[in-house]
Amino acid sequence: MKRILVPVDFSKQANCAVRVAAYIASKSGAEIFLLHMLNFPSNEADVNAHGDASSPAKVLYLKKVHEKFKEILKMKSLDGIKVSEEVRFHKTFSGIIHYSKEFKANLVIMGSSGATGLKEMFIGSNTEKVVRNSEIPVLVVKEGVGEFEMNKFVFASNFLDEVKPSFGRFLKFIAKFNGEVHMLFVNTVHNFEPTTKTNKRLQEFVAEFDLPKHTINIYNDTSIEKGILNFSKENNIDVIALNTHQRSGLSSMFNESISEDLVNHALKPVVTFKL
Repeated sequence: MKRILVPVDFSKQANCAVRVAAYIASKSGAEIFLLHMLNFPSNEADVNAHGDASSPAKVLYLKKVHEKFKEILKMKSLDGIKVSEEVRFHKTFSGIIHYSKEFKANLVIMGSSGATGLKEMFIGSNTEKVVRNSEIPVLVVKEGVGEFEMNKFVFASNFLDEVKPSFGRFLKFIAKFNGEVHMLFVNTVHNFEPTTKTNKRLQEFVAEFDLPKHTINIYNDTSIEKGILNFSKENNIDVIALNTHQRSGLSSMFNESISEDLVNHALKPVVTFKL
């Protein structure tokens, strides 16, 4: 991992995302790009892609933006990490997608607030759109995350063949952290299958990869969302990993989209990988 893109609006949530980015960069040696986007009306004075503006209002605003960047750069967690600040004029969702490609980012980290905040940001919002459309992994971090570590991961999936490419990207993502991987299939009444069948599929799936320390888990619950949340809580998981699909957003596990309940109530960071 060489480049991490962190969209910032100078909120507490964004600062939390910066701290997490600093942790990952310290492990991987990545450079962090802090991106703040402005969406001025089209009838305003012309500005170039790097935020140069001719109107007094824009000049003043840009001055304040750079002052806020200076405050972020004082964070102790960023000591020794290469950080670039970028101000661009673009709509939020399309801008994040566009600049993640321009900066050749390997990861996008976005901050979110509490339970209702996750719901607001994921469902029909910029964050949900980024998660759905990003070609690279997106890590959504909850506001208030304390001492962040990435030691225990849960990868929740149906473990069909279509998942294998994204699982490979997941393994590449976690390679620097020497963490445990908990492979999780949630069995529900509505999507029930015998344990022997599921276990055989999981064993065949993992046999194709050089896995770090891992466990294989078949967990019964009333819904996929509750199963992921309950398993993660019981096992002190640090990060929940899922697949995404452009048409349905969050992963099409068991031929259905993971409902908003998961991202609404997940207290841990959620990282997504495109199918």
